[in-house]
Amino acid sequence: MTIEAELLEINDEAVGTRLDSFLASRIEAISRTRLQRAIEDGDVLVNNRVVKASYRLRVADQIEIDLPPPAPVELLAEPIPLNIVYEDVDLVVVDKPAGIVVHPGAGIESGTLANALVYHFNELSGVAGRIRPGIVHRIDRETSGLLVVAKNDQAHENLSDQFRDRRIFKMYVALVYGQMAKERGEIEANIGRSSINRTRMAVLKGGAGRPAHTIFQVDRRFQELTLLSVEIKSGRTHQIRVHLSHIGHPVVGDMAYGQGRENTVQDVKTRQRIKSLGRHFLHSSRLAFEHPTSRERMEFSSRLSAELESLLEALR
Repeated sequence: MTIEAELLEINDEAVGTRLDSFLASRIEAISRTRLQRAIEDGDVLVNNRVVKASYRLRVADQIEIDLPPPAPVELLAEPIPLNIVYEDVDLVVVDKPAGIVVHPGAGIESGTLANALVYHFNELSGVAGRIRPGIVHRIDRETSGLLVVAKNDQAHENLSDQFRDRRIFKMYVALVYGQMAKERGEIEANIGRSSINRTRMAVLKGGAGRPAHTIFQVDRRFQELTLLSVEIKSGRTHQIRVHLSHIGHPVVGDMAYGQGRENTVQDVKTRQRIKSLGRHFLHSSRLAFEHPTSRERMEFSSRLSAELESLLEALR
């Protein structure tokens, strides 16, 4: 998944202006309230650090925004099949296959989940903008599994609040390289854009980047690989992949954060199966949240796709 962001540099005229005011004047398509929330969530960095909305800009400040401006395309309805797990008047829960991008952006104008959503549903929330109708959160292109989509603005705002307050439960299944030293562990390390490769993310030190918290539990050990259940308390770009790679156990099949690691696998058949997988082994398996209207606790689960289950069966 291509990382989408905008980089802004401050000139003399903007010096002394509040950060939220400056962004509102430069990004007209996004409301000031949403910009303030993005700043609060750590999705806006100044000089690679999280600051408050009231921060006064200085000469040569560099602002990084992880909210892309609207893409210069019209969102076309496309008859792409959807695996709908649940639907009511407020929301839809879908099970996304690997290989589909959640919404258009950076060179991708069609074939996305958003294109499919506008084809299948007459009404979706507009909070996230015209090319991201109903999109409350994202998962990477090659990650499969559960996503919740809002049908109206009220539901969208409520679900966004739950994500921001970390009240939504998100559990993933990940197969990683190597043997984990512990049965259970937590990773708390800031994530930001890599200074070496700007299309990738990395763990940053010294207070730079955005706070991120990942919890993992060993489900099963194989000879050279480990199957994990992974819960994320935050939702940073590529969070699970970056954190697990940071501790020396990249996700199997991950070409961005674990490329070449498959060549270290000693078993020839296993190595060949990994290379032919065509995706990384990461699946959004469980999702739980409070219904935005009824306040009922909703819980959903998703089974591994055939190609992931086939690899596990071969390992067993």
